[in-house]
Amino acid sequence: MPEPRLAQACLEALRSMPLTRRTGRVVRVSGKCIESRGPDAAIGELCDIHVDATGPAAHGLIKAEVVGVQPGRLVLMPYGDVKGIASGCLVVAAGRRHDIPVGEEFLGRVIDAFGKPLDDGPAIDGDATARQALQGTAPNPLARPRIDRLLETGVRAIDGLLPLGLGQRSGIFAGSGVGKSTLLGMLARQVKTDVNVIALIGERGREVREFIEKQLGAEGMRRSIVIVATSDQPALAIVRAAHAATAHAEHLRQQGRHVLLMMDSLTRFAMARREIGLAAGEPPTARGYTPSVFADIPELCERCGTSESGGSITALYTVLVEGDDFNEPISDIVRATLDGHIMLSRELAHAGHYPAIDVLQSVSRLAADLTTDSERQIMRAVTELLATHARHRPMIEMGAYRQGSRADIDHAIARQPVLTAVLRQEVNDASPRADTLARLKHASGGAP
Repeated sequence: MPEPRLAQACLEALRSMPLTRRTGRVVRVSGKCIESRGPDAAIGELCDIHVDATGPAAHGLIKAEVVGVQPGRLVLMPYGDVKGIASGCLVVAAGRRHDIPVGEEFLGRVIDAFGKPLDDGPAIDGDATARQALQGTAPNPLARPRIDRLLETGVRAIDGLLPLGLGQRSGIFAGSGVGKSTLLGMLARQVKTDVNVIALIGERGREVREFIEKQLGAEGMRRSIVIVATSDQPALAIVRAAHAATAHAEHLRQQGRHVLLMMDSLTRFAMARREIGLAAGEPPTARGYTPSVFADIPELCERCGTSESGGSITALYTVLVEGDDFNEPISDIVRATLDGHIMLSRELAHAGHYPAIDVLQSVSRLAADLTTDSERQIMRAVTELLATHARHRPMIEMGAYRQGSRADIDHAIARQPVLTAVLRQEVNDASPRADTLARLKHASGGAP
């Protein structure tokens, strides 16, 4: 190499080298909360905690993030186990950017919150890929194109009565064991979008592989990116995985792609954010949730939607309803934030009705913009029949209703089995929307 080129290379290497280090020392460890005196770091900055290299930490380093600032001290939470951390451990501000590697290389792969593969596929060179801000900002509301294109899901109860649009954000609300994962798997395989980004947030380790192999399948996996943070991981990793999944979806939207983002579950994101907020010293409010939780959920969800690029992010968030109470704090804030909600009923699940969608309790706020007059007439007729039967069901089951007393109740009783047969659906039974509407029209039987 000629001397001028060698000198230039050396100069560039010197410029890129950190000449100073911002350091501090651990002074207190309480649970997953670490306090240090120094370094000079800001909220959200990453730090490396140096521990005994013979301990459980790889290479003697534990990654942590600054979650709070107190007079003379920092509050940090680790991305790994706190074992090995003791008073006096060196803390070094890493100064790393808050972005993640993104790109086509991640399609068909299962990765963690940092973009590292969890499957047995080839390694991904994060330095060679594009990068996206981990916590992006929501698009300007006036720059968002209106949602006017229907998204077919193949699920009859949704396509026929709760239509979704490209760029819409909806929640799937249910208690445990009611069929959220099964419904997500149906949607991932059948929905008409370019790419799926699936975030398994705080899931049991057993359910991750089960979802990928049983619910998603090879067909769904080919056009999906799966980001995983299991329930045993620290709260920071769980929160980061939710932001990472949204960042992957944002990158694909910028390229003009239509993306389906599915996050299971938003409740576990809220629980992890509550843990971080309590460690940082925030006061608990409703059911122990800190104020930052109720700010972070809208901030995360508003990043989805349509874009001037021509792409869109259609988001489906599951909400694990505590004690089947659909009015608990997280359910309330999510319903107020999103463009619709799909309620799953334990009663329907126990009756073997899958997907267990309670149509009368569910809403798509964009249904009027996505459907024609004739389609809305079918939807209205079916909803009225279901509502009439539900309203008089106790009287019917007790035998207190006498047939012929009211024509509308007689008609609802007669059509109920036919409507139930249309709305009940096998896992691999994809149904075109036109066929669904025709079956619903026939099942409603016209006006009594």
